[in-house]
Amino acid sequence: MILCVRFRLEPVGEVLLPRLLDLLGEFTPVVEAAPPAEALADVRGALRYFGWSPAELGSVIRVRALALYGVDCVIGAGPNPMLARMAAREARPGTTLVVDDPADFLRDRPVVALDGVGRATARTLCGYGLDSVGRVADAPLAVLQRLVGAKAGRELWERAQGIDRTQVVPGEVSRSLAAERSFPYDELSTDAHRRALLSLTAELGARMRTEHQVCRSLTVTVRYADRTTSSRTRALREPTAHSRELTALAYAIHGSFGLQRARVRGLALRAEGLTPAEHAAHQLTFDPVDDKARRLEAVADRARARFGPKAVLPGSLAA
Repeated sequence: MILCVRFRLEPVGEVLLPRLLDLLGEFTPVVEAAPPAEALADVRGALRYFGWSPAELGSVIRVRALALYGVDCVIGAGPNPMLARMAAREARPGTTLVVDDPADFLRDRPVVALDGVGRATARTLCGYGLDSVGRVADAPLAVLQRLVGAKAGRELWERAQGIDRTQVVPGEVSRSLAAERSFPYDELSTDAHRRALLSLTAELGARMRTEHQVCRSLTVTVRYADRTTSSRTRALREPTAHSRELTALAYAIHGSFGLQRARVRGLALRAEGLTPAEHAAHQLTFDPVDDKARRLEAVADRARARFGPKAVLPGSLAA
């Protein structure tokens, strides 16, 4: 049995996801993160060990997440990841939806609800009257393969039957990293906002370099005094973990909000599109300042690794 847990995190609360994953790890070691707020867990062993039903285990997870972190969640349970994800999308807040009969659960759902079926594929199928999962499941395999291709047709037919051959992969590299800073009071100062962003880019840059990763884009989220939020995303010129480039983009995104005298209570930064650093290309330049900054950054990383994360800080954060 697979659980899909969708935590109801605010945009600036994504930094809690690692702790919530550790909570799931108390029940099973087979946990796969799906940032920014979702996780898959293979709990077949846990159900046998504790003698609980999936709904009972879901209730325990929900209570612990609320008690320890103040985070509610919705949970879907099914025999495979696809059905668990679909059940989580259907579940009401604060509940666990368990798929006991895949055929009955899938039959009347629109075909676009299946994993891997986008708008173009759905239009093609609907044009031939295959507008529900049940009708796709009843269609001959050869017909589906003629409509969408041999490989895609077989995958579509299997998913319509409730078959998903993917596995929960524990410890899979995350596709994003997030960090946030909260202010003790309503902060109107742009300089204070920029210092928080500088701290965030330094933290995320160091984490990515330690894990030998680079990111493709940044998302800045602003939380206001009335608890509303605004988010904006921009792509980097090239995948990087270089703090100087991350900071420049974070400042540009922050400036695009036009906050002026807005009452800000927190800022969050998320690095998205993470890929291994060895797969990224860096455009060489003749800028000696950039080369010097990268060399200093490497030295600072070695110092932090030896003496702690606060061993080397940007000058404006040292006070």
